Amino acid sequence: MTALEHGPALLFCPADRPERFAKALQRADAVILDLEDAVAPAAKTAARGALIESELDADRVIVRVNAPGTDAFAADLATLSQTDYRTVMIAKAEGVKQLKAIDQRFAIVALCETARGVAAAEKLAAHDQVIALMWGAEDLVASLGGTSSRKPNGRYRDVARTARARVLLAAGAHGKAAIDAVHLDISGTKRLAIEAADAAASGFAATACIHPTQVEIIREAYRPDPSALAWARAVLAAAETQRGVFTHDGRMVDEPVLRHARATLRRGGS
Repeated sequence: MTALEHGPALLFCPADRPERFAKALQRADAVILDLEDAVAPAAKTAARGALIESELDADRVIVRVNAPGTDAFAADLATLSQTDYRTVMIAKAEGVKQLKAIDQRFAIVALCETARGVAAAEKLAAHDQVIALMWGAEDLVASLGGTSSRKPNGRYRDVARTARARVLLAAGAHGKAAIDAVHLDISGTKRLAIEAADAAASGFAATACIHPTQVEIIREAYRPDPSALAWARAVLAAAETQRGVFTHDGRMVDEPVLRHARATLRRGGS
């Protein structure tokens, strides 16, 4: 199964708003057409029809379907089989048994957004069809009986930070991509920039977003600055003439540091 190869900004778009599909894809690195939370129950049938009739670049489309075990989930999968879209995001994924209903043609993004889902992250990441894990903060806290994933200062509560780290580690342990959660406060651009930069530095492949204005903030946060790129190029060039551990600009350099440099160049498009 191929890896998640989109850029860092993945934009959600309600599947019952087909007039927004093309523009959303144009603005972002990939679009997540949402058949779940963004669509009211009475509008889901129309949303599925819009999905079938849409003609987007299938390589840059992810379709979020309803939670396994629901009638909507079965209807969503039947809809996908009538399209060219082959990457499916499973809302409220909680175990590999739920994935048995998904045809081998589909790549899976498992959305770990409940306590059970986060606890199952390791097993989900090990599944052959899974190419990425994503975590969700608000549904997670709701599954615990809580009321908010964030403190009054806007920072994540410890339980959310723990879930975020656990999903990232599970994905990385199996060579899968990890997608960071959406930032619901559209006006909170400073906090989004801080969290997206932390996501990039920590190893997330992408951050999901809910509004087009968040796209460039995420892209900028994932883009290494010129000084970081210059350092990465210099230290890798120096490594070509060195053996084992060496020092560069007063800093010890070993293989983990070289891997950091290679990751920086990849994020910079080099």
